[in-house]
Amino acid sequence: MTNPFTEPETAYLAGQALGRLSTIGPDGEPHVRPVGFRLNDDGTIDIGGPDNAASRKYRNIQADPRVSFLVDDLTAPDDPDAVKPGWGRGVEVRGRAEFVKGRMHIGEGYFSDDLIRIRPVRVISWHLDPAGPDQHARTVAPPDTGALGSVNAG
Repeated sequence: MTNPFTEPETAYLAGQALGRLSTIGPDGEPHVRPVGFRLNDDGTIDIGGPDNAASRKYRNIQADPRVSFLVDDLTAPDDPDAVKPGWGRGVEVRGRAEFVKGRMHIGEGYFSDDLIRIRPVRVISWHLDPAGPDQHARTVAPPDTGALGSVNAG
């Protein structure tokens, strides 16, 4: 997979530690949780947590791998480095999740070896890039209609 993120999106995600993962429950209702994450060099995103395999988000993904992941914050009104000072900024990733065995290498002892890996299909960002300061949305991969996969992180 080619990294689907722009340089400003990559820099922003690399500087954040917390995002929100949305999964679809068996009743069709959304389920949203704050999660620790890591952006990988290939543009996939690994989600960690304690005893991840026993979580509701994990069970939801087993039934339906479609997910949405959001990282956002609010810039200070006097932040000279902000594209739009005082405004919100962020990245939303819509994609497919799979299960991966591996280590996060952050928060040692807190994250289990059962990771959730997101493969982006659509990326939406806003107020990150001075060259295009407003919303930037694009499809980065065809939607996968196949079954959920599971791999080893190595």
